[in-house]
Amino acid sequence: MSSDGIIEIPGIIILFACLLRCVQYLLQSSATNTFKQIRAFWLAAVLVFFAVIRRELNYLPDLLVPTDFVLFSHSYDWWEDLVLTIVYVLIVGLLAYSWRYLWTILKKVPVSLYFSVAALALLEYMGENAIMIPEAFGVITEELSETAIYGIALIYLWRLNLNEYDCQAEETSELHCQTASH
Repeated sequence: MSSDGIIEIPGIIILFACLLRCVQYLLQSSATNTFKQIRAFWLAAVLVFFAVIRRELNYLPDLLVPTDFVLFSHSYDWWEDLVLTIVYVLIVGLLAYSWRYLWTILKKVPVSLYFSVAALALLEYMGENAIMIPEAFGVITEELSETAIYGIALIYLWRLNLNEYDCQAEETSELHCQTASH
């Protein structure tokens, strides 16, 4: 773990909590709902948090995988890139498939929350690239901004009333199906 690893730990813990909450919603929607688009959305959310956790834990392969690892004449980096590309394509495909449910959730998010996350993402970028922030504080600024964004995601996921969105998405889809059939 790098020297700034201590400051990354809260963000990683929050990401795992977000992942677990999305898994809970996925299981809950699978058990109580036959609407495939809702399950696709929550599976995409699980994959998103998996990909972000993998990005945050980028030092693990260096610790766990030998540098000369080769499988079917390809290095670990090649296999990792292949798997992550498949995960990213799955995320995009699942979100495209569940676009009505995604839209139902996105339109309920307060605009101020979008601005807050955008400001934190800008601050993170500025810290990472030492733009108007001294390099010594850049890493701290970047990690604290990331942790704040992850915290906002966890709070939003925790406060989300799944039943409210499920019903709205089903009503929207049924309305769309009724108007398309007439």
